[in-house]
Amino acid sequence: MRTDANLQDGILSVRLSGDLIGSPDSQQLLQTVDQHLGDEAVKLCSVDLSNVRYVNSSGIGVLVSLLTKFRSRGGELVLINPAEHPRKMLALTKLTSIFTIADDEAAASSLLKNAN
Repeated sequence: MRTDANLQDGILSVRLSGDLIGSPDSQQLLQTVDQHLGDEAVKLCSVDLSNVRYVNSSGIGVLVSLLTKFRSRGGELVLINPAEHPRKMLALTKLTSIFTIADDEAAASSLLKNAN
């Protein structure tokens, strides 16, 4: 899995590609986010799942962990355009009622700014 993260306008934008399966890559994702969470001003996050081919239960756990990290500090996390398999997994686990899902980065940014 590949992870790209950047901080802009107070929103941590994370783009993932490949498989989100709880491997060492997932730990790298959590560490990357934790580095940005060292800044108290970072409370909003978008995670682009459009290039994630496959998600297993460990990958779902990583997404829930990220959501918990942001909500516990009074922030929010939005998933962007999950590909077919991740979208099915979120629906199967009933997490579509927990996560906010946006169609694109602009919609996610708008949702996050309105949530804060």
